[in-house]
Amino acid sequence: MLIVSDVHGAAESLRRVAGMGERLLVLGDLINYIDYRSNEGIVADVSGKGLVDEFVRLRAEEGHHAASGFWDHHWLGREDEMRERYRDAAEQSYREVCGALAGCDAYVTFGNVDRPDMLVEHLPDGVRFVDGAVVEIEGRSVGFAGGGLARIGTPGEITEDEMAFKLAKLGPVDILATHVAPAVPALAFDVIGGGEKGSVAVLDYIETHEPSFHYFGDTHQPKATRWRVGATTCINVGYFRATGRAVRHG
Repeated sequence: MLIVSDVHGAAESLRRVAGMGERLLVLGDLINYIDYRSNEGIVADVSGKGLVDEFVRLRAEEGHHAASGFWDHHWLGREDEMRERYRDAAEQSYREVCGALAGCDAYVTFGNVDRPDMLVEHLPDGVRFVDGAVVEIEGRSVGFAGGGLARIGTPGEITEDEMAFKLAKLGPVDILATHVAPAVPALAFDVIGGGEKGSVAVLDYIETHEPSFHYFGDTHQPKATRWRVGATTCINVGYFRATGRAVRHG
């Protein structure tokens, strides 16, 4: 069983992994709005790289509030037009990245930048979307809970209460698969992007049910990629757009 997260538009790398003939878990963030290493992505394609450069500068130097104000001003007076342009760009990206999964025995959940309805619409036949549910894979129970924590208003963000509700539906499992990290500072803090993105609800679930493994993504440059929480081994499977590598379980 192979596991990836944070594909962010890396369709060709995903196609290569999907063609390896193993079951594949995809833990969210399939499309790419902004690659903060290069400022490429959907936002640059639609609104121009100059705007992205300024947005990223403001976010780094003045914080999310300043960056959000700049973004809102860019949309002011043409909200419908911009919403349509971004929807079209996201749909094209989903065609490409989901198409890379054709013929693969794959299970997919969503991340904070995903549009879950659009993601589901573009998954190939035989690829299963899973969220707030348990599936049996290779004799192990795997519980999926998608979404990222609310931070900047992206489509796949959910609240801690919503995450806790999903996790409560799972019950005990052998393997927990989420997009977001547990609220363990070494796993949840992004040393490049700044800020902590871990979920208290996920950590509570792990401490209560003690799955053997917890796989997740979301934090692109964490302080640590592997951590023990009680009986559970927590593993960040990496920023797939940058690495092109999957983690193999077992």
